[in-house]
Amino acid sequence: MKGFERDDLLLSLCGLNCGLCSMRVGGYCPGCGGGAGNQGCAIARCAREKPGVEYCFQCAEFPCAHYDGISEYDLFVTHRNQMENLERAQRDGLDAYRAEQREKAAALALLLDRCNDGRRKTLFCQAANLLELDDVRRAMERIEPVAVDDAVPLRERAAFAADTLKGLAAERGIDLRLRKKPKA
Repeated sequence: MKGFERDDLLLSLCGLNCGLCSMRVGGYCPGCGGGAGNQGCAIARCAREKPGVEYCFQCAEFPCAHYDGISEYDLFVTHRNQMENLERAQRDGLDAYRAEQREKAAALALLLDRCNDGRRKTLFCQAANLLELDDVRRAMERIEPVAVDDAVPLRERAAFAADTLKGLAAERGIDLRLRKKPKA
């Protein structure tokens, strides 16, 4: 959508963590308001009509009909915590939320650089999105020594990282798979 640009490319205006999305980190999407993307986004069109609204929680009508059923299914990035992300950013402040997202993005970058065997990007992105920052930190304390050890084959680093993240997610009752909409 022409003219739709935003400074914050980590958190979309609707609450998706664009900085932790497999499409964004893979270079396939510019992120919310990051350029040529979002052509068909009804929420972006709505925000353009409301001066001063950089995030939906800043709108007097939030949450509106755009959010009905929005967290039911995932696309490339999880929609499960979309409302919670906006609530946290509003409650804790955007600077604190962005700092947390930057730390998660750094952990994700290490995972993708050192532990991705070509089959783990979605899993790593889901874990960075759905696990709390303390859990991401705990995981990285275990993973990083293995990840940076060139003596450990990539396949083993990938499996170790995946197993560690899945284990922490299981402890929290979190399923790291994308929830696809059933085909009609």
